[in-house]
Amino acid sequence: MEYDVIIIGAGSMGMSAGYYLTEAGQTVALIDSDDPPHEEGSHHGETRLIRHAYGEGGNYVPLALHAQKLWEELDEKTEERIFLKTGVLNFGAKGNVFLETVQKSAEEYQLPLDVMTAEEINNRWPGFQLDAGAVGYFERNSGVLFSENAVRAYRTLAEKNGADLYTNRSVQAIETTADQVTVKLTDGEIKGKKLLISAGKGTNQVTKLLDISLPLTPVRKTFSWFTAAEVANYTEESFPGWGHVDQESTYYGFPSIDSAGLKIGRHDAGHPLEDPGELAPFGTYSEDKQETLAFARKHFSKDIDLKEGRVCTYTNTPDEDFIIDYLPGHTNIVVACGFSGHGFKFASGIGESLARLLTDRELAVSLESFQLNRFDGYQ
Repeated sequence: MEYDVIIIGAGSMGMSAGYYLTEAGQTVALIDSDDPPHEEGSHHGETRLIRHAYGEGGNYVPLALHAQKLWEELDEKTEERIFLKTGVLNFGAKGNVFLETVQKSAEEYQLPLDVMTAEEINNRWPGFQLDAGAVGYFERNSGVLFSENAVRAYRTLAEKNGADLYTNRSVQAIETTADQVTVKLTDGEIKGKKLLISAGKGTNQVTKLLDISLPLTPVRKTFSWFTAAEVANYTEESFPGWGHVDQESTYYGFPSIDSAGLKIGRHDAGHPLEDPGELAPFGTYSEDKQETLAFARKHFSKDIDLKEGRVCTYTNTPDEDFIIDYLPGHTNIVVACGFSGHGFKFASGIGESLARLLTDRELAVSLESFQLNRFDGYQ
């Protein structure tokens, strides 16, 4: 059998794309080195934030709004819990460029955004203890996505539509012609008309089979759950998702969902990985525990303690914007990668966009800013 589209990497973006391709009547093969959802990719850890007014750049807002619509549609199609509207508070010092961009993007796209002082924040959510100089921007329509549930839901729907999954498989070689791609596995081969590479931290391991290396840096990251004496202040009913940016660091976090504890991660810093397959366990570095705990005790509660920590991987591009484009020299191979730790919220919208791109249909939102030609050597 020759598939319409083969997908290498059936995580957040690949599984979403697989579903939307089957909805468009395409035959699809999804290949993954594990059995998604799993803890070896970038979608584990249960939850992700979705923000609409976007500090990373206003060009992301249309994609965020498109993704939000699709997440809500997925919520209606599955019994899985997909989206929880907690609202998201971005806070930091006045004059911060990230926060100013949040405000500008909200104004440009007429998004509801509450501007709050530190006193107003502390009074509304007693779980915060922010310094007097802080300012906050609260998006009431944003919230929390359940990442593993979403991947599982897309998998169920894609398989129901006829997609074939090849799990726990390793790609050994890729052969291409103008109208056919052959992916060779350890136990056979799969043929298709088009190929999507969405392999996360393993993307360059796949593209090197085509003698191409993309500007990607896998980085080891951590996130943790915390318990606090004032448990009632941090429940999903009483506390928002949030992000904090200053000149020294960027943190993000979630309320305690299903009593799991307050979840906090550091977005910047981390340790670049020479081998993305080798992740040092949580606690290997002193900052794994100390940095986030110090941050939590400063901004939330002095009576807070670490409950559990895990490691994950960001796959960063030089500018931390995504890569979604045809692979250089190939008219039937698309690559989606480099999501730099802020991509999951867009996975529904990106998957739907990839399905349109691979079937030569008009896109609902522009992907122009994610083209490879913005980097030297990929013109």
